[in-house]
Amino acid sequence: MTVPTLAGIHHLKLPVRDLQRSADWYREVLGYRVVVEFVEQGRLAGLGMEHPDGGPPLALRLDPARAEAAAGFDYFSFGVPDHPGIQAIAARLDGLGLRHGGVHRASEGWILPMLSDPDGHEVRFYTHARHEDAPTGPHRVHDPGPGMRIEPLA
Repeated sequence: MTVPTLAGIHHLKLPVRDLQRSADWYREVLGYRVVVEFVEQGRLAGLGMEHPDGGPPLALRLDPARAEAAAGFDYFSFGVPDHPGIQAIAARLDGLGLRHGGVHRASEGWILPMLSDPDGHEVRFYTHARHEDAPTGPHRVHDPGPGMRIEPLA
C-alpha cells in the first residue's frame, strides 16, 4: 500500500473567546502577526497569523464554547531548534511575567510546558535537537517526567 504524500503542517487553528485579545497575546509573547481576517456575514470570525522566524501559521477562530471546552489541553508543541533556544524562550516568558513549567528533559529532547494562552490552551515548546541517548526507534515512555523509563516497543 502506498502512503499519501504530505508536506508538513499547513496551519494550526485554535478556538478563542476574544479574537483581539488572543491575537495580541500571540503577537506580544511569540511574535506572530495578523496577515488575514475572515469576515462571515459582516462579522469578524477568524484571523490568520504568521510568524517571522519559522513558527507554523496560526489561525484563531471565534468560538467561545469550544475555547472553554478545550481549556487546559495541549493540542500541539511549538518546535524549538535546541536547548539554548528553549532556554531563551523561558527567559522571555519570565521577563513578560508569564507562568510556565520551566525547561525539563523529556524523552527525546527538552520541553517547556504549562504556559497558558488567554483561553487556557496549554502552549508547549519542544526541542528538535534530541538527547544523545534518546531512543532511535519505536519506544514506550513510562511515567513521563523526572523518573521516566523508556523501553523499545516489541
